Amino acid sequence: MMDLFAAARACLDAASPDDKVAATFDAAAAFARGALAIPEDASAPEPIRMPGRPPQPLLVHPRELPRRGFGSVEGRAAFIHAVAHIEFNAIDLAWDAVYRFRGMPDGFYADWVSVAHDEARHFTMLRARLRDFGHDYGDFDAHNGLWEMAEKTAHDGLARMALVPRVLEARGLDVTPGMIAKLRALGDDATADILEVILREEVAHVAAGSRWYRWHCERAGVEPRARFRELLHQYATGVLHKPFNTEARLQAGFDVEELESLLAAAD
Repeated sequence: MMDLFAAARACLDAASPDDKVAATFDAAAAFARGALAIPEDASAPEPIRMPGRPPQPLLVHPRELPRRGFGSVEGRAAFIHAVAHIEFNAIDLAWDAVYRFRGMPDGFYADWVSVAHDEARHFTMLRARLRDFGHDYGDFDAHNGLWEMAEKTAHDGLARMALVPRVLEARGLDVTPGMIAKLRALGDDATADILEVILREEVAHVAAGSRWYRWHCERAGVEPRARFRELLHQYATGVLHKPFNTEARLQAGFDVEELESLLAAAD
């Protein structure tokens, strides 16, 4: 019987969107019914330079991505593709947390398996909507910023929880409400409805990051607010942008002092 770490690695290695989503749904269902054991004596994880990816989209520097408005059908399709790419990456980020960090409480693995399942579902919804526009995932260029941060924090679960869910993925909490408003103004309620689902569920995902960041801090005897400021200075220069969705971030486990730290570090 496959264990949870082997299942997570299989999901990470799956290259095509169809295979990664199917492997994720299967693994999450197996975990939910108790069919994936969490081995207590598992060896250290093998390094992962890059998870399985399809040949397209082409990954470029963010500055090389063209800016497109929502006014055209092509612009809206490119936007949906960009969000789908984030969700596709988020599947791998959740499975990487499961695979990479050994010896954690069972609740840690339950949280990130659930997140991986949600992200796969989000990707599936966005891909279906993209096909409504005559496109598919891979038709537009994309960037690799989320996985690059995963590589930088691969050595440290505390830093991973602080920076991937609470900085990079939490950016969606800030920008999505404005995107929903623009889409509804254009009459694109179908896309806006998908983003409403994603926004609601991403609050819980960021909250999982907050919960396990504080768990790591407590275990290490580290003051979480001060350490968060240090990590922002060390890793997040240039990736934080105002304004922040204060209400959603408070729901996702930030406190007022942490929000002040974000404001101080942001452009």
